[in-house]
Amino acid sequence: MKRIVFVEAPDAVGLVHRITGVFVELGLNIVTNDEYVAQKNRRFFMRSEVVGTADDQVIRVALRERLPLAETIWVLPERKKEIVVLATKESHCLGDLLLRQYAGELKANIRAVIANHDTLGSLVEKFGVPFVHVPHKGLTREAHERAMLAEIHRFEPELLVLAKYMRVLSSDFVSAFPHRMVNIHHSFLPAFVGAQPYRQAWERGVKIIGATSHFVTDDLDAGPIIAQQVLPVDHTHSARDMALAGRDVEKNTLANALKLVFEDRVFVFQNRTIIFN
Repeated sequence: MKRIVFVEAPDAVGLVHRITGVFVELGLNIVTNDEYVAQKNRRFFMRSEVVGTADDQVIRVALRERLPLAETIWVLPERKKEIVVLATKESHCLGDLLLRQYAGELKANIRAVIANHDTLGSLVEKFGVPFVHVPHKGLTREAHERAMLAEIHRFEPELLVLAKYMRVLSSDFVSAFPHRMVNIHHSFLPAFVGAQPYRQAWERGVKIIGATSHFVTDDLDAGPIIAQQVLPVDHTHSARDMALAGRDVEKNTLANALKLVFEDRVFVFQNRTIIFN
C-alpha cells in the first residue's frame, strides 16, 4: 500500500537520515522523496511516497519518537479525495471537473454540486451527480450559509471546490474548512481582487490576463496560492473578449491546482504554499 508522508520540523543536521532510517526499519520502500528548507524560518519540509505493510499509526509513532521537535507528521493513504463542488451560474469550470471525473482523470469523487442558483442543475444531473439548490434570495448571508453548511455536511466532504461560486464567505464558514477550500479567481492575483477583474484589467490596459487558484481564507482573494496561469492580450481585446479568453485559463488553472491538492503535494506554511511537484 502506498502512503504519503509529510514532515515539517525545525531544520537540523541529519533529518533526512533519521526519517529514511524509520522507513528502512519498518520495511518501507521509498518511491519518491522531496525536501525543502525555508531558509528565512529555518523550517524543514519533506514529502515521501512509501510502499509497505506497516500500519499508519506505527509509522507516525516511530517518526514522532525520532523527531520530537517536529511540528507536523502526516501519514496519508494514496486514494481519491471526497469533494463537494460549490457553484453559481457559470458552467466552464464545473463542466470541466465533471468531464474529468467522467473520463477517470480526476483523483477525486464529486459527492455533490451545491449551488445558490438552479441554472446548472440539468448539466450536473447528466453526469449522475447529485445537485442541490440552496437559494439565497430572501435570506441573510448567515442564514444562507447555515443552509449551505447543512447540505454540505450531509455529504461529508474532505475538501470543498469553489467552481466560480460567486459569494463572499463569512469567517464562520471559512473556519469550518481551514485550508480545505480551493477557489478559482479570474485574475492573476494579487492584481484585480474582488469583482469584475476583467473590466479592471481592460481599464488598466494590461498585456496579460490570468487566473489564480488558492485556498480560501478570511482575507478576500488573499489565501495561499496553489497555481497560476497567464494569457497574452492586447489593445484590440474588449473586456468581454478578455473574459471569454479567460475561461480556458480559469478551468485549466483550477484543474492543475486540484491535481496537486488531490495528490497531497501541497503544504501550507504561513500564507504560502510549498508544492512538491
